[in-house]
Amino acid sequence: MVKVLIVDDDQMNCDLLQNVFARQGYQVLSTTSGQEGLGLFRTHNPRVTLLDLRMPEMDGLTVLKEIRAIDPHAPVIVLGGGATEAQENQARALRATDFIRKGLSLDVLIEAVNRLSTLPMSTMTTPPASGDERVIDRIDESVLIIDDEPLLCDLLVRFLSLRGYRAFGVKDGHEALQIVKSTPPDAIVLDLIMPGMPGIDVLHTLRDQAYPGGIIIMTGSHNEELLQEAWSLGPQEIMIKPVDLERFLTAIQLVLVCREC
Repeated sequence: MVKVLIVDDDQMNCDLLQNVFARQGYQVLSTTSGQEGLGLFRTHNPRVTLLDLRMPEMDGLTVLKEIRAIDPHAPVIVLGGGATEAQENQARALRATDFIRKGLSLDVLIEAVNRLSTLPMSTMTTPPASGDERVIDRIDESVLIIDDEPLLCDLLVRFLSLRGYRAFGVKDGHEALQIVKSTPPDAIVLDLIMPGMPGIDVLHTLRDQAYPGGIIIMTGSHNEELLQEAWSLGPQEIMIKPVDLERFLTAIQLVLVCREC
């Protein structure tokens, strides 16, 4: 089975990526620590490593330097969200195999990993076909994810879809409101900080339009004034990123159950 190593200090990104690539048929190792990531690399010799550049303690560039010392040709995909131009140039100088910004879609990342992870069929477990990802029970409830970060949006949609929900995502507040107007979802997961139309404005509009479904705010903002304004508009939950996936799933379940009460 092909091994993929994920090194990213954002636990939620780690968990979501692990879930996605495990479903693709890979053996996935993950850690939020650069030092631990090096240990996993030495022990397991992964076929592909996904590496975040911006991490505390041991950053991604240091990890990449150490990986190059161990194996000069190991495929390493750098996840470059938030990295400076200088950091990106250093990563390229260290022969990063691919450089994918976190703002790109999940499909781009999956395609890159699939391209790099070619093994003889005799040593590789066949991944499930994309249409054959098993869902034990189909749940007739819909969830709209509104988040301007395409990778996270796609990951959350995939995560909920694999658990039976009719999940779909958009990256723009105006587009989201058009969808809600034409086909109201049962629940909405909304980021507060977005370009164009901020999430707080989307929330105000949803309340003005008397949207009847459940609303979960999931944001990286720690702005107390903004969070208080959001609470005043009556969402069922506000979760600060990174969010534990089990807690996220529980919140979705509770919001949908309460909607039926």
